Amino acid sequence: MTKSERLSQEENRSDSPAGHENSLGLLSGLRVVAFTTFLVGPATVQYLGDMGADVIKIEEPHNGPHERRWSGADHYLNGESILFLMSSRNIRSIALDLKSAEGKKIAAELCANADVVVSNFRPGVMDRLGLDFETLRQNNEGLIYATASGYGSKSPHRHLPGQDLLVQSISGLASVTGSEGPPIASGAVVADQHAATLLALGILAALHERSRTGRGQEVEVTMLQASLDLQAEVYAYHLNGAKLNRPRSGLATTYHEAPYGFYKVEDGYVALSINPIAKISQALGLPAQLEPFLDPSLAFSHRDEIYDALSPLLAGYRRDELIELLRGHDVWCAPVHTYADLDSDPVAASLDAFEEFEHPDAGHVRVVGHPIRFSSGVAAVKRIPPRLGEHSREVLVELGYIPESIDALIKKGYLKA
Repeated sequence: MTKSERLSQEENRSDSPAGHENSLGLLSGLRVVAFTTFLVGPATVQYLGDMGADVIKIEEPHNGPHERRWSGADHYLNGESILFLMSSRNIRSIALDLKSAEGKKIAAELCANADVVVSNFRPGVMDRLGLDFETLRQNNEGLIYATASGYGSKSPHRHLPGQDLLVQSISGLASVTGSEGPPIASGAVVADQHAATLLALGILAALHERSRTGRGQEVEVTMLQASLDLQAEVYAYHLNGAKLNRPRSGLATTYHEAPYGFYKVEDGYVALSINPIAKISQALGLPAQLEPFLDPSLAFSHRDEIYDALSPLLAGYRRDELIELLRGHDVWCAPVHTYADLDSDPVAASLDAFEEFEHPDAGHVRVVGHPIRFSSGVAAVKRIPPRLGEHSREVLVELGYIPESIDALIKKGYLKA
């Protein structure tokens, strides 16, 4: 099928189970072939699919990839992995055995018709499959070839697993999080998700370059670099000679002045941001305990002492009462929410941040939606996360395969449909 035929077919296809007439089409006509697993790769191509790209994910046909089989908190929806359900909307699935010659041939044909190939297999795997950039570009000069890995294709650690906790540890993130004591990991998989965001950004930049020059290129993101990027501000202080020590109290970072941190109140916690102690003292009625620290020059050198003086002054308040008082004096503060709090939070609700859809196996599913808003349309769930190999026949027909050939591949176990 030629690219013009494919574009016409995609324009005429109605595949929006959510019924969004104004679904986002910023990337309509863009074909992405995904060799993705775990979270970085799936999240990357989901961003592109949300914005209208046609994403075809090549999956292992017998058991499916990791994200179909593992779910955090030992929690599944009717046996379906929540990890898969939250990272696999707006894609099509072809279940193909890449260990077979036939499977490799079909994968290469898909890549020859693609605008973008995305892989987060460990460095070297795509080379061994004959699906590396130099090979694929021979039949597709404008190909954008995007890869993500833990440490990079040229790193001495390229053979090691790039997993979020390990990357947080290697990058120093766990060593600067929280108060004095053992390392503390982020409560979310920040290295994975940020790497996915950066890779999607890099792909879009490469596509813009191609629109001007006609040339494709490689785009590479590592989780380690993504984790460093998340720490760009604090790392800049370290790189330029600042002395950074984790506080012994509830202060939140190694480099902000007090009172920057978390304070216990009767029914939870309140966060105080960048505020002069004098302003907080005014709000609290000028307590004597804060008088020694009103000089702004003491705010960093006496961080723990300020925390110790301020904490008992706040402990007797209820959370909402204290927030109202402090905001009335223009003190930067916020309640520390749990996930349960956010479920009913009006600010989160105003963002329309969550998506809901019905899945034939999992049932009713709720996930975090696409994070960007566009005036041209809504990044809706046009395709629910597919069953393994759900689109195998459809994709091969588009490549020109006849039903008998597809049936033969299924019979040999090289394809699941």
